[in-house]
This record gives sequence, C-alpha cells and structure tokens, in this order.
Amino acid sequence: MQRSRIHPFFYHARVAQKRLTRRLADTFGRQRFARIRSARDLPYTCKRHQSLLRRKLGSTEPQLQENKIVNLRIAIATMDGLLIRPGETFSFWKQVGKTTAGKGYLEGLLLSQGEVKTGVGGGLCQLANLLFWMGLHTPMQVAERHHHQFDPFPDDHRVLPFGSGASVFYNYVDLRFFNPTDRTFQIRMRVTDKHLKGAIFCNEDWPCAYHLEERNHVFLKQEGKNYRKNEIWRIVIDKRTGNKVSEELIIRNFSEVKYEIDDIHMERLWNPVASKNKRHS
Repeated sequence: MQRSRIHPFFYHARVAQKRLTRRLADTFGRQRFARIRSARDLPYTCKRHQSLLRRKLGSTEPQLQENKIVNLRIAIATMDGLLIRPGETFSFWKQVGKTTAGKGYLEGLLLSQGEVKTGVGGGLCQLANLLFWMGLHTPMQVAERHHHQFDPFPDDHRVLPFGSGASVFYNYVDLRFFNPTDRTFQIRMRVTDKHLKGAIFCNEDWPCAYHLEERNHVFLKQEGKNYRKNEIWRIVIDKRTGNKVSEELIIRNFSEVKYEIDDIHMERLWNPVASKNKRHS
C-alpha cells in the first residue's frame, strides 16, 4: 500500500471503502473466478520454483518468520490444486480470504504505508511473489499486480531479480491472472522444512517457453537517499526450434532502499558498466 499521512480514522475508513468497492465489483462483474480444485496433477509442467522460508531480514525477530510459515501453510491449503480453466481468473484473495486469528493466522511481517510492520497473516507476500514469478512463465495474462513501494531488506540468498514480486493487501491489492487460452492450468503449492515450493501445470503441452531476464540493475543516490532500479524482460522461446519469438519489457522498477549500502558495495556489485550482471530464470 502507498504511504498515507491522513488521520488513522480516515485511513481505516478509506480501506473499508476500497474493500467494499472490490467486493461489489467482484459480485456484479463479469469475471469468472477459478474455484475448482483437483488433487491430481495435470500432465505438463509450465514452471516450478521454490523460495527459502527463512532468510536474514535485517533485525527482525526470528519468531516472525516461524509465524509466517504457519500462515503460508494455512494459505496454500486454500489454493493447492486449483484449476484455472479457459476464460477464468485466478484471484489471490478470492482463494485465501481474509486472514484472521480465528482461522489460525499469526502475527507476521507486513509492508504497509511505506514501513515494515507486523500484523495477523503477515508474510503472505512470499506466496504472492512465488505465484507471480511462476505465472510469468505461462501464457496467462497478469490481470492485476501491485509492486512493493520500497526495498526493505538487503539481499540474502536472493535468486530472483529485485522487483519481481507482488504486494497483496486484503482484498483490493490483489494478484490476478486471466486465462485467455483454450488450455487449463493448475497451481500446486507445498511447504517443506526449508522451502515454499510451487508449480504450475497444464493439461496440454504449450508450444512456447518463457525466460525472465534482469537488465540495467543499479543502486544510486539522489538527494541523500539510496534507490535501486532495474528492468525485467520476458523472452518467449519456440520450444520446437529453440528460436526467440519475441521479447518485451514487463517491469521497470525504481524504489527507495531502506537499508544502509556502502559505496564500495554499490560500485563493485552494481556498477552500471558491469550490467553484464544479469539474472535469468
């Protein structure tokens, strides 16, 4: 969510208004949301990925990461096996619903109003990040995605490009995919001791593969503040020939960095001249 400087009463009233507006739009709109789940994997794999459950996140309490794992287990139980059939839309919040203590959700980290906070159900951005990354490796269209407004923690075992995640906040800051194809896609998710693991399957083989590439990644200073910027490009490959079909710029990031970065670190790792430093999917 973007930073709000208004009185808390008016802020919460605005949130309630936005949530009601979203509920009405979903109720009376023409979208068909994915609802059916299957325990049996579809036969073709579009993308698999995993992310570490525990990473060093500044000086935050380790218990918050343990709480996050509990929250992830509850959330993925709502969407594991979900089928996204032709013409259907996947909605993160339509599946997860509101995160409440009554459902078993615990206090976890939240990125809200330009700050790192704690709240019930915190940590689900890790799930949204993984879903977004996998969805970009399919022909499904990103119907809604919100980026994080700032970079809160230094990289620690980061394997995906900066800015390739998705912010979620019940219910109007959502992550949604629309399936415009004649294929059915399926989301599978699970939590192991160390990783959040995910996959997207399809009922038929898709002729193209998708690769994500980070370009022009730099840290920079402006008016005494640190910023980070990059571009993320998607390359479409014909699986039969191996030839590139197309490439497109899909994300351009520019975010304030909330942690300290020394000048040597910035120059050695992220010098614009060394833009050969690219990350690939």
